Amino acid sequence: MSSFRNAIPRRAHKERAQPSSRRKFGLLEKHKDYVVRAKAYHQKEETLRKLREKAAFRNPDEFYFKMIKTKTVDGVHRPESESNRYTPEELMLMKTQDMGYLLQKIQSEKKKIEKLNATLHSLDIDSSKRHVYYAEDSEEANELQMRSLKSKNLPKSEDVPDYIKRKTAASYRELGARKQRLNDLDKVYMAMALKKELQKKGKKRKLREDEIVCPTSAPVYKWRPERKR
Repeated sequence: MSSFRNAIPRRAHKERAQPSSRRKFGLLEKHKDYVVRAKAYHQKEETLRKLREKAAFRNPDEFYFKMIKTKTVDGVHRPESESNRYTPEELMLMKTQDMGYLLQKIQSEKKKIEKLNATLHSLDIDSSKRHVYYAEDSEEANELQMRSLKSKNLPKSEDVPDYIKRKTAASYRELGARKQRLNDLDKVYMAMALKKELQKKGKKRKLREDEIVCPTSAPVYKWRPERKR
């Protein structure tokens, strides 16, 4: 029955358009448009009601530091600049703590790299070194020959299982990533150390390219020698 009802052509009901006398007001608002507009209106109305209630019940003795540390610019609250919040001694102390943290991370990475280097063994490259042994008698010669035969029976790289090869390759990738991280940490540490030295007292100047003995991409500074008491 439902298939027969769908087979009969039915009239397509069109939405009512804006009358020609009201065409200047634009498109005719549908019910779904009214729902969105009414929801936004009531939401703004509720926000204003809460703000009025909060202002009516506020404590006249209330005080917090942002009342004196902010100013209004074109109706918008702007906090005061915090560029001079810390003294030079406090900034130097914070930089020293940051450098200490970086130094700790550098030492930790070096230990992990040393541990990986100690545990990794190259299974893909066979040793090409040859040792010559000299025997004093036939018995010692036979013993050396037996040792050499045992050493030849060691498993080659082709006989190593695939899962061991995959673990070895992953360990080598980890080793390369840790070396790259150690290099990046060294660069950051050197940059922070240079910035800390530049903040100290004393006359200094940046050397020109023709004055640098060993050319480098990093800036080079020279301090004026001072007599220490």
